[in-house]
Amino acid sequence: MNPHEIRRHNAQAWDKAVKRGSRWTKPVSPEAVAAARRGEWQILLTPSRPVPRAWFPPLEGADVLCLAGGGGQQGPILAAAGACVTVFDNSPQQLAQDRFVARREGLTLTTVEGDMCDLSVFEDASFDLIVHPTSNLFTPDVRPVWREAHRVLRKGGVLLAGFCNPVLYLFDQELADQGVFQVRHRLPYSDLTSLSEAERSVYIAEGQPLEFGHTLTDQIGGQLDAGFVLTGFYEDVWPGTPLNEFTPTYIATRSVKLSG
Repeated sequence: MNPHEIRRHNAQAWDKAVKRGSRWTKPVSPEAVAAARRGEWQILLTPSRPVPRAWFPPLEGADVLCLAGGGGQQGPILAAAGACVTVFDNSPQQLAQDRFVARREGLTLTTVEGDMCDLSVFEDASFDLIVHPTSNLFTPDVRPVWREAHRVLRKGGVLLAGFCNPVLYLFDQELADQGVFQVRHRLPYSDLTSLSEAERSVYIAEGQPLEFGHTLTDQIGGQLDAGFVLTGFYEDVWPGTPLNEFTPTYIATRSVKLSG
């Protein structure tokens, strides 16, 4: 599969996830939007731990990009908190969830369909804040994401990003779900090369998105190489999974663009 085919498959997979009612496709409630308007809000970059409020710049009037962040979750909350929000995502149906919440709540936000690795639709220095929830596991090369994020941020702009700890991909997934941790895969992981053809065919037939487990050199080092300065870090878990007993499996970072 070439990058275009991967992007098309994953867009279709997330469109199907919306129809299935996946956790990451369910729009926020009217109550959450009302609370955000009162200044009482939080969002997630990773499965369960809210982002510290101290990580955010002032939101009133700030230009915010929710990068690969469709689903009617982060974008509407930040818009209700006073930001000028653009939601950018590969899945038309995920973007439709954001428009649904905007209509329901009388919010103003913009939705743009595209590849997280290519933000050429935006000019340099367009945003004050980028919110990038755990989604770069769906692209085979994460470094273009960081380079483009740096380009479209203004000087002093903030990038908040969530991503998988690569240890998540070391083990045979079926056995890990049963609490048996058998090392199977070399890192970096790719559904295209790490799985057997039969396993991959099942994933594709079931409409599952293709995943890629990037190294920390590419996830954190890639941000630094793009020109960011790392100013915040925490780890998180996916509640209820056996591997949580041994190690966190998700990471969130706060990075700042210091130079123009």
